[in-house]
Amino acid sequence: MAHAQPQSLPLWRSMLFVPTNVEKFVTSAPSRGADAYILDLEDSIPMAQKAEARIMVRTAAAKVGAGGADVLVRINRPWRLTVPDIEASVDANVCALMLPKIADAGHVCAIAEILDELEAEHDLENGHTKLFPMIETTEAYFHAAEIATAHPRVVAMNLGSEDYALSAGMLPEEEGLFQPTLHVMMAARAAGILPLGFVGTVAEYRDRDAFRARIQQAARLGFLGSACIHPLQVDILNEEFTPAPAAVKQARGVIAAYDTAKAEGRGSVEYEGKMIDEPIIQRAEQTLARADMIAARGG
Repeated sequence: MAHAQPQSLPLWRSMLFVPTNVEKFVTSAPSRGADAYILDLEDSIPMAQKAEARIMVRTAAAKVGAGGADVLVRINRPWRLTVPDIEASVDANVCALMLPKIADAGHVCAIAEILDELEAEHDLENGHTKLFPMIETTEAYFHAAEIATAHPRVVAMNLGSEDYALSAGMLPEEEGLFQPTLHVMMAARAAGILPLGFVGTVAEYRDRDAFRARIQQAARLGFLGSACIHPLQVDILNEEFTPAPAAVKQARGVIAAYDTAKAEGRGSVEYEGKMIDEPIIQRAEQTLARADMIAARGG
């Protein structure tokens, strides 16, 4: 299949969860500096308050997106909660739905079909509402590649570490989570969508140094962003998922050396004592494209 072009995907280095029905968090969210905010209707909302939170989605979306950040809504599963959540969330200010506990590609397509109807009813362009499925069960693990390519609305995917660990009967520790997290990342990469997340649990946020080390690892492994549960994590995500100035400088140098060699008709290219081949050129181009995308968004 043809891969999506990087520039067609959103910039979601940092995605901060915001409980939809907690006014002080909704009001303060735009000042946190995240690329995106996820209005939560799922884990942070008790069952008795879900109907009330659902009513508040559109007002909350307008508030948290006021500074220009993207707004997503994490809906619920099972279906009796899923459908009213979707009906409450389709809105001009909501760019995507985060889908917990997705089972397979058919599950994604069923949600996309509901969105087709609702977008028409709300005079929104078909495809306005993107989808971000979460792999949170061992069942879904074996369908990750099909889920990632299930529908054109799908733009990102991650592993929900806590729920996945529960499904697998293991503790949410790096030893067990490393392989499934990378499996989901590879499935996202193969589909040309955003690989999001990191190896570990999102619940650990107090130790900023430990969190930064996890995100640095995630960036080395090929992830492009992550959700987080606390404002303290936002700046770390933004910093570590942004190419460092030294990396940008080196990328420019590599490409300049390559262009010079081509202009001179040379087949071999050397830069700073190392031979340059095609994968290195492509990586440099990706680095510059991402740096440009971040700069265009305002850094």
